[in-house]
Amino acid sequence: MRSSILLVFTLLLGCALPAFAQSPAAQPPIEQAMTPEQFKAAGLDKLSADELANLNTWLNRTITTETARAAEQAAVQATEKVETENRGFFHFGSSDPIEAKIAGQFSGFRKGNTYTLDNGQQWRQTDTASLAGVRVENPAVKITPSLIGNTWYLRIDGYNTRAKVERIK
Repeated sequence: MRSSILLVFTLLLGCALPAFAQSPAAQPPIEQAMTPEQFKAAGLDKLSADELANLNTWLNRTITTETARAAEQAAVQATEKVETENRGFFHFGSSDPIEAKIAGQFSGFRKGNTYTLDNGQQWRQTDTASLAGVRVENPAVKITPSLIGNTWYLRIDGYNTRAKVERIK
């Protein structure tokens, strides 16, 4: 009996979520959502009127709760995605450090250089920091924000010099 109710709930939840997202009204009773054959096959025809009413109440409450939980989780994930993808743009996105690799060869710091990371981001050097004589393939980098303002600094793994950069893509 319990597995039948669980199966019914799963099927009803899968069918009801799109409808619930469109209209917050209560769901139709389970006996209307199923064909008479499905209702009988699930053993729900054996429930008393009170038991059926309790099942319908529970299903509506559970669908409402689970839909709200799913919507909240989707909103949190969307916010995190936007913040992560936009790190480094002026006053937007997360200020968490970025750890990646420069795609290709790094041959020192120079004002105006553009550094393309393996995550697709592009950063342009805005200061005159230099790191002459360095040639490294796909070096690991860490880009960190300053404590005040919207300034970011790029540091090549294994070197102490860092360059002031701005995100351009």
